[in-house]
Amino acid sequence: MADEYHELENVVDVHDSKDLTFPRTHALLGAVQRHRDYSLTCMLRHPVEGKAALECLVVDVECDDVPPKNPFGIRYRERLALFIPKDAKQLVEVLALRRDFPILMHQNQGVHNAPASLCLYFESAASVMRTWTPQSFLRRIQWWLEKSARGELHPTDQPVEHLFFASKYELVLPWNLDELQQNPRLRFVVALRQERPDEGFTCFLEPQSEATRQGRTTKYIELTLPPILHGFVERDPATLGQLADLLEQREVDLIGPLRTALQDEVGQAGITAADSDQGLVILLHIPMRRNTDEEPSLIARRAFLVQSGTVELGAATGALMAHEGRYYKDLLNQEPSTAWRDHLILPMEVLQQNDVPATQRQSGTVPDGPKGVLIGAGSLGSLFASLWGRSGWGQWTVIDKDHIKPHNLSRHIAYTQHIGETKSTVVAGLHAAAMADASAITPIVADATDFSDTSVTNACQAADLVIDASTTLEYPRAASMIEQWPRQASAFITPNGNAAVLLAEDSARERRLRTLEAQYYRALIQSDWGELHLSGHTSTFWSGASCRDISMVMPYSRIMGHASTLAEQIQVMASQDEALIRIWQRDPQRGSVEVYVVPVAPERCLAFGELNLFIDSGVEQELRGLRQEGFPNETGGVLLGYYDFNINAVTVVACLPAPTDSKASPASFERGIAGLADAVQQASTRTAGMVGYIGEWHSHPPGHSASPSRDDIEQLVHLTLGMAEDGLPAIQLIVGEQDLHLLQGEVR
Repeated sequence: MADEYHELENVVDVHDSKDLTFPRTHALLGAVQRHRDYSLTCMLRHPVEGKAALECLVVDVECDDVPPKNPFGIRYRERLALFIPKDAKQLVEVLALRRDFPILMHQNQGVHNAPASLCLYFESAASVMRTWTPQSFLRRIQWWLEKSARGELHPTDQPVEHLFFASKYELVLPWNLDELQQNPRLRFVVALRQERPDEGFTCFLEPQSEATRQGRTTKYIELTLPPILHGFVERDPATLGQLADLLEQREVDLIGPLRTALQDEVGQAGITAADSDQGLVILLHIPMRRNTDEEPSLIARRAFLVQSGTVELGAATGALMAHEGRYYKDLLNQEPSTAWRDHLILPMEVLQQNDVPATQRQSGTVPDGPKGVLIGAGSLGSLFASLWGRSGWGQWTVIDKDHIKPHNLSRHIAYTQHIGETKSTVVAGLHAAAMADASAITPIVADATDFSDTSVTNACQAADLVIDASTTLEYPRAASMIEQWPRQASAFITPNGNAAVLLAEDSARERRLRTLEAQYYRALIQSDWGELHLSGHTSTFWSGASCRDISMVMPYSRIMGHASTLAEQIQVMASQDEALIRIWQRDPQRGSVEVYVVPVAPERCLAFGELNLFIDSGVEQELRGLRQEGFPNETGGVLLGYYDFNINAVTVVACLPAPTDSKASPASFERGIAGLADAVQQASTRTAGMVGYIGEWHSHPPGHSASPSRDDIEQLVHLTLGMAEDGLPAIQLIVGEQDLHLLQGEVR
């Protein structure tokens, strides 16, 4: 038995199935005995300290669908060893025992020169074991043999196979290696990092610097080999000789280019053994192609850490010769030594840091995104920058004047070491750390509402899109007044953390943020969902000594959840031309989210003394609807809105209908007061105090214009005197057959 199965080391025969101890082995044995295409040859066991660690069934399997004399070398009858591990969560391994079993794709990595291990599944062991049965396992083996025999196991649309399996040893390349190598002054080394618990480690190819000189480094040699056909995934060689042999089987010479590269490291003065690091990394670039008549579609990279230095390896390959304690190029050696064959090597999987295209592929980011400005690098803004930066969407400038304080760390991407640093520079620095400078965020430490600051205005004028995440009213209202600036959007989370809001101008900026804000407030006042939208504010805490140093109590989880939604929706919005008002209302108890879309109406501006009065067509339609409902009588009510003297504007948000105790006739209207105070207060409550009483409106009957009558002038006088107590101008709006008339009262 040992002669026939010499590859299966440290196993003993099992003559009675009762001596098998694993339940899965018994189940598989029963399936083999019942299957017409399988026959049992023998049973084996691998004992450890007297107990079975592995049990094995050696079987012959016949496959009717294997074509005779197929070019892939699979036979109608194959002898296989089914190794069953003690751990039922692990897969059963299948080894082909025929010595000349062909080298094919989809075979597992194993010990060098060991029997071929069939790779039966594409999924992880945990996924396979959810539905694994002995019967389906036996059918899977036949499927693998039959598909391999027909050359159908690797789909034509599947990427070409890499040459080697993954390794727990890794070499990470810079994202811009090709560019860096164009600089002749740069010298590269491989910087070694600390080992992981699995004894693997990750190394980094870096330009030599003071930091690398102080750490553990080794030299490296880079070789580009001729193209080879994809196919069998090679088992990792343990020695340099094994690596050279497997490449030679693919008609690729390794040692010739390696000797040349080793000699290129040595100048005319030679080197000493002390000049060599304790190791050498060989980085191979291997073009892979699917067929001989196709161009390579993949550059496979593999590195090998040779556990000997440049001088030692150079001498072993005959590239270098020793003379009086120094080593020189050996250019005359016609028969180089073969001592290099036994040099031990560690296989290293080659990875590369992400550049922008890589992050876009991994994130599914299409298109590239805008040249954008982000106003605010606080909790929400910092997450926007991180989410968009890591997905490669947009080129961003971040404007914020504030700095990181200790309390910010409960809901900001910053860390303790950033306390005291400005928020915009922290956000830019963290992005640079994540992307290794493959892309950059430009920080501007400034007040975004200070339009006298050229750094702010220049950045905004040069942008395609500006996103306001400052959670204040100043910037979006001020930016709405500037004609030459690009499209603007404002995103914020409500104070209780239960809702997120996105207001976005249309690409032509016909509907500015100022009117989107007003229409958002109107939706809060008039919609059922608006009743609790801004209510139930969480508590606050003092974050400093100033009376303004007040912060909301809110978990970071709510910020992150809403930030993810808003970041995605802003990307969608940026690809469309329409203005939008969208609200995501979350139930914190169930985690459910309702989405509300508010139709956007155009606005117009009416002259109002030294102020501009903004009113949108939605308010006008409501006014005309109420006017028509009052026919043939006049009707009226109060106007709701807000003043903002920073931008010299008053904005009409909504109108309230006539109270029930109002008096109306075809020639006059006298507004009542029933329920009016409660209605105004409710509007203020729903909008967190932003919207209040700003004036009166009334209609004229059918066939009449909005020109004011004597009674209208008298009403304006009374209204003016009342508003003067608060220092505010009085607004009277008259709705006629076709027109609106705006009157202003002022006490001089």
